[in-house]
Amino acid sequence: MRLVLDSNTVVSALLWHGPPYQLFTRSRAFSLAFFSTPTLLTEFEEVLAYPKLAKAVATYGLTPAQLLQRYLRLAVVQPGPITPTVLADSDDDHVLACAFAAKAELMVSRDRHPLGLHEYQGIPILNTSDALQRLEAKSTG
Repeated sequence: MRLVLDSNTVVSALLWHGPPYQLFTRSRAFSLAFFSTPTLLTEFEEVLAYPKLAKAVATYGLTPAQLLQRYLRLAVVQPGPITPTVLADSDDDHVLACAFAAKAELMVSRDRHPLGLHEYQGIPILNTSDALQRLEAKSTG
C-alpha cells in the first residue's frame, strides 16, 4: 500500500514509539511504501531542528539531518501543482500534492486541516490510529 505521511507524523515516528512509529515498524507486515517530496523532506528536517525537540533528538545522539536519513529510504516524487485546498495552512497542500502524485492509497496526518477534508482526490486522509486499524483489518481480511 502506498502512503504519504505529514511532517508531524514522520517526526513522531522518528522520535517516539507511539502509533506513527508502529506504522514504520509494521511497514513490511502491511506491505507499505512511503512517499515524500523534496519540499516535505526539507520541512521534516526543519521540524526536527526545532528547539522544543532538541532533547528528544539528542537522545538518539544524531543530528536532525542524520535522523532524517533514517526516513530517506523512501521513494521521492515531484508533485505537480494542485489547486490550493487547505487555505488555513498552505503547507498542507504539499502533502496533498505528494499523495496525488504518488498515487497514494492513504494519507496519514496529525493535522486538523487535512483531517477535516477526510479525503483528497479519492485518497482517504486518516489519523495514525485509524490508519493502523484500517491496515490491520485489511491484512487480516
